[in-house]
Amino acid sequence: MNASQKKVVQYLGEAHASEQALVRVLQSQIAMTPRGAYRTALEQHLRQTHDHAERVGERLQELGQGGDPLTAAFGVVETVVGQALALTKTPFDLLRGSGGEEKVLKNAKDAYASEALEIATYTAIERLASAVGDERTAKLAASIRADEEKMLERVLTEIPKLTDAVVRADVKGNPSYDVTTTGAADAVRDAGEAAKGAARTTSARAKRTTRQARKVPGVAQAEGQIKGAVASEGDLAIARYDALTAEEIVGRLAELSQIDLAKIDSYERKNQNRTTILGRITTLRGNEPWAGYDELTASEVQAVLAEGDDDRAAQVRSYERSHKNRAGVLKAAERELANA
Repeated sequence: MNASQKKVVQYLGEAHASEQALVRVLQSQIAMTPRGAYRTALEQHLRQTHDHAERVGERLQELGQGGDPLTAAFGVVETVVGQALALTKTPFDLLRGSGGEEKVLKNAKDAYASEALEIATYTAIERLASAVGDERTAKLAASIRADEEKMLERVLTEIPKLTDAVVRADVKGNPSYDVTTTGAADAVRDAGEAAKGAARTTSARAKRTTRQARKVPGVAQAEGQIKGAVASEGDLAIARYDALTAEEIVGRLAELSQIDLAKIDSYERKNQNRTTILGRITTLRGNEPWAGYDELTASEVQAVLAEGDDDRAAQVRSYERSHKNRAGVLKAAERELANA
């Protein structure tokens, strides 16, 4: 694969990840939108988005993405990150605004921004492909961009109508619908069932892919947020969570990984929303010494420390003192710093 093909594949990989993430976002927005012209437009665009993802994926295969392990790996990461961000956003779409009308309006504004980003993405792909003589990719990008431009225009025409609905509901006290009747609750339940089903059927290869993806900064926390939004008490890292006092929970938070902290943060906000717990989680959440650190055992961390990076040893010492506080890891970090 030459340099021009690699660049085209890179851009197509980013677009593919974006399309796959957008599927989840559209599904959550459709679930919250009452039946009518706007919901019909969203449903139509969801079908288009599935088609876009399939066509871009086919073009990636034609360009031989699978033959380049490095490019393929970046494609996997792009997809996982895009999906994680969409999954993080989905449950919180259900909580936005004071009423159903305002939730739909805010989602429409997000949809407009998403369409603008898609248009920019495919404009860049079309230009790049044309410049390097890849007319098939250029035509594909132009075709998808045209669909996105039509949807952008459609969303813009709906925003004034949706704003009028907010005025009627929140200013004049005449709401037009209840968000709980649009299927939003079903969407959250289905997301939970899908997550549980995926966990039951995950293969060893999928587990390795997930672990690799968590090495990308931000993915672990994003995964925790979505899991917490649909989790039951038994899914949390702290046993008998609902029976514990806030003080008891706070005392056990430091030992948790970033993904488990994010999961509990999301679960707590959905349920009791205790400020003591949420505040403590905020102080504990942050960057690991390196992405994927929380996935490592003490011996694996010690092996990395043995490489002699002073800055890394200092980061490990600070993080461990605030979190798991593993004696072996702290001794290794202190030893490396003493030898600096």
